[in-house]
This record gives sequence, structure tokens and C-alpha cells, in this order.
Amino acid sequence: MLFRAPFLAGIAEGRVSVAFRRWRRPTVKAGGSLHTAAGVVSILSVTPVEEADIGDADAAAAGFSSRAALVADLAPDGTLYRIDLRFAGEDERLALRDPASLAEDGLQRLGGRLDAMDAAARSAPWAWRFLELIGEQPGRRAADLAGLAGFETLDFKARVRRLKAMGLTESLATGYRLSATGAALQRMRATSPRNHG
Repeated sequence: MLFRAPFLAGIAEGRVSVAFRRWRRPTVKAGGSLHTAAGVVSILSVTPVEEADIGDADAAAAGFSSRAALVADLAPDGTLYRIDLRFAGEDERLALRDPASLAEDGLQRLGGRLDAMDAAARSAPWAWRFLELIGEQPGRRAADLAGLAGFETLDFKARVRRLKAMGLTESLATGYRLSATGAALQRMRATSPRNHG
């Protein structure tokens, strides 16, 4: 579920508390959350509604100047849903992207987590490989990177989300790049004695 910048600003400021979307099936669920450019948005409820149920107050709460403007913005097909939401705060991953925010042994711990993820994958270790690919080719399409890594695109994206949750990568308009923490971790590994000799 995506929000255009003005609506994200409204959510962060508390002016926007509801959204309306037409979907074949909901892409969010009650109790979930979205990580957006403005921060974390909590999804409080997702309810099917009829277009006739939308009033002027609903349109204002959704960040529109009028009911007509909201209705004109809706997709033409699919079931109409009302999504009640609220701003939950800054994205906690932002702090993780700055290596200065980590404890003294933070990079070593992150490296240990990636080692464990690769060990758990057994015949198809991926964590360090994905970090390397993203570092070498920032902004490259996920489908291209997935092919280079030998993974299906959806599986690749799901695994990159795990790296992102650790503060190691950042999404771009197309593809990804390493965060400052991801780059520092990669440099640490490159200079580790176990990778030489």
C-alpha cells in the first residue's frame, strides 16, 4: 500500500487517519504496519464499504478537499475498502543504518547474524552474497539481482527485506543500496583475517 507524499505528511502530522482503496484483495491487514518514507504507519482496521457510505468527513480525514475528489482518485475496479490508520513513529531501522548508533561490537554481532543466516540456509547461503551484490550494483532492478543470485524475484525481495530490517540496505526508486552500516559491515568482512590467506 503506497501513499503519495502529501498524504504521508498528513498521516505523520495526525491530519490523515483513514484511506480508501479499491483492491481485488486487501494488501494490508488490521494489526499490521507499513514502513514509509515518513515513518511507521499502523493499520487499525480494514473494512469493505460501499462508495455511497463515504461522506465529506471521511474525505477530509483521508486528506481530500471533497468527497468528489476522493472518489475521482479511486481505482475503477475492485472492492472498496476503508483503512483506518495512525502514525506510529519514526522507522526504527533508520537508526540501525548509521554504524555510529551501534554498540562497540555491533558490527561483529551483525556479521555473526549473517553467518548464522547463511549456515541455516545450508546449500544455498545468501545473506553475505546479497549484501555483496547490492554493494556492487546499487540501483539495479531486483529481478536482475535475483537472477544473478539464482533466486526467484519474490524470494529475493523477501530476503532483502530481512537485511533491510537489520538496517543493512535501503530501497531506492529502482533496486537497493547499502546503508552506511551495510557498507561498514562489508568493509569489516573484507579486511577480516579469516577472508585472507
